[in-house]
Amino acid sequence: MLRGASACAVCMAVLLFVPGSGTATPEAQPFSTESERIAFGSHRDGNWEVYVTDADGQNQTRLTARNAHTRFPLWSPDRTHIAFATQVGGPGDGWEFWVMKADGSGARRLCSGLVGKSGREWSPDGRRIALTRSDGGNMDVYLVEVASGQLSRITTTAGEDRDPAWSPDGAHIAFTSDRDGNREIYVARSDGGDIRRLTNDPAKDASPAWSPDGSRILFVSTRTGTPELHLMTADGLRVEKLTSGAHASSDVPRWSPDGSRVAFQIAEGSRYDIGLLRLRDRQQKVLVGTPHNDGSYTWSPDGTRLAYISGRGGAENLHVIDVESHRSTRITATWSLTPSWTH
Repeated sequence: MLRGASACAVCMAVLLFVPGSGTATPEAQPFSTESERIAFGSHRDGNWEVYVTDADGQNQTRLTARNAHTRFPLWSPDRTHIAFATQVGGPGDGWEFWVMKADGSGARRLCSGLVGKSGREWSPDGRRIALTRSDGGNMDVYLVEVASGQLSRITTTAGEDRDPAWSPDGAHIAFTSDRDGNREIYVARSDGGDIRRLTNDPAKDASPAWSPDGSRILFVSTRTGTPELHLMTADGLRVEKLTSGAHASSDVPRWSPDGSRVAFQIAEGSRYDIGLLRLRDRQQKVLVGTPHNDGSYTWSPDGTRLAYISGRGGAENLHVIDVESHRSTRITATWSLTPSWTH
């Protein structure tokens, strides 16, 4: 479930409902790897399944029919496949990690033991996916080969190693670890070698995100007493605080495709909004702020819009907002979560 958010009159969005079909229909347009599509989890048919939609809400199509809690879709870099998670058993049980073609065909299991609410990423070349698995009570970072399902274990320490993030060149993986008794950012080669700690502060540092050019890493830190966005060089030598009074949540911040802006979640007690930071002049603002739940955001390929989930209207639904005009469009009319936009 999303977290609550407070009212922000300046950022209230204009809502336009765009109806969509509940399941695949003969009228749905054939999938094209050239089109912009958003994958998301939906409960419209009484069970959480993975759906896709055009960015304007048209051609909403169900891709899975697993009769299990299935969501967390994630597009491959070439738009030809979607990875997703399926919960095994009931609430509180483990998750399996699957992959399917973009039209829903050819679904196959990659691994079990997935930590469902930890971040995961496709490698830039689309051959592997970095993820967090739980084995023997510990959380560790693994890589899974998409073609074969072969697992490679990157970390082996006690405690939690989680939220892996690929460098844009595919050579390194940044992740969060509490192996030394405090949550810090580490980096490893993609073969698991040369693990190094990038941050070293009594505060909690977490949720790394590489800049599109690979030169910097965003993260969330409490080193000023309040959770704020921080930015460091990829070697960890230079660190600066980016936000002021934002109370950033631990959700991984998201760079715009051109690296000029960052979307992040603002948390203040029971209030959760979506913030936007412009790197050029460090201007920060609330992009989405309502009395309802707002979060789970993903950038459009051109960097002009965000798809996100909002609880306005009494149910958590998929919306798309233009980051300049703040004009928001409601895409779904039923429970929806965890959107992922094509790259």
